[in-house]
Amino acid sequence: MIASLLGAVLAGVLVAPALRGLVVRYAVPEDEPWCLACPSCGVGLRGLPPTGGCPACRTRLGPGPWRVEAVTAAAAAAALAAAHPADALLLLWLAGPGVVLGFTDARVHRLPYPLSWTLAAGLAALLTVLELADGSPGTLLRCLLVALAAGALFEVPVQLRLMGPGDTVLALGLGALLGRYGWLAALAGLAAFVLLAGLWSVGVLVAALVRRRPVRGREVPLGPFMLLGTLVAVLGYSA
Repeated sequence: MIASLLGAVLAGVLVAPALRGLVVRYAVPEDEPWCLACPSCGVGLRGLPPTGGCPACRTRLGPGPWRVEAVTAAAAAAALAAAHPADALLLLWLAGPGVVLGFTDARVHRLPYPLSWTLAAGLAALLTVLELADGSPGTLLRCLLVALAAGALFEVPVQLRLMGPGDTVLALGLGALLGRYGWLAALAGLAAFVLLAGLWSVGVLVAALVRRRPVRGREVPLGPFMLLGTLVAVLGYSA
C-alpha cells in the first residue's frame, strides 16, 4: 500500500507537467485555435511547473497550483489499487487523457476530439490485447455492444443540443471499458455518473442561492463525472 501511494505521488510529480500543458492547450473556446504558446511571451507550452506559471515570464496559465498534480496522483493511486494488473493498466491509461479531459471540460465545458478519441482508441487497443491474450473474445463483443449502447444513449441529448459531441465519444470509450466487467457494471457506472453530477448540481445551486448570485450560466461539466463514475464502477467490479 505504501509503495502504491509513493508510486502515485511520483506519477503526479513526473507526468502532471505534461498533462498541465495539455490542459492549457485544449482548454480554449470552440471558436479559438489550440493554445500552443504562452499568450504573453510566445514561449512554447509543452510542460508547466506545479505553480501553473509560464517557465519564461511566470504568467499564470491553466488550473491553480498543484491541482493537476493532486488529481493525477489520486487517479494513479486509484488505478494502482485495482485488484488485477490488467485492470490497473486500463485505469492508468484512463487517468492520463482523463485528467486532461476533466480539467478541460471544467474550464470551458468542452471535450476536444483529439483527447476523447485518444482515450477511446487507447482503451479499445488495450482491451483487444488483454481479452485476446486472456482467450476471451466474447468479452470483446460485449465491450463493443456496451460502447455502442452508451454512445447511442449520449447521442440523444447531443442531438437535442443539451450536450456537446465530445460527450458521445467519451461515452464510447468508457462504455467499452465498462463492458469488460459486464452490463451491471455499465449500469453502475451510469448510476454513479448521474448521482455525482446531480449532487454537484444541487451543491452549485445551493451555493448560488446562498450567495445571492444568478443561477443561470452555471452549467455543470459532465465529463469529470462520467470519468469518476466509470472509475468507481471499475474499482467496484474488478475487486
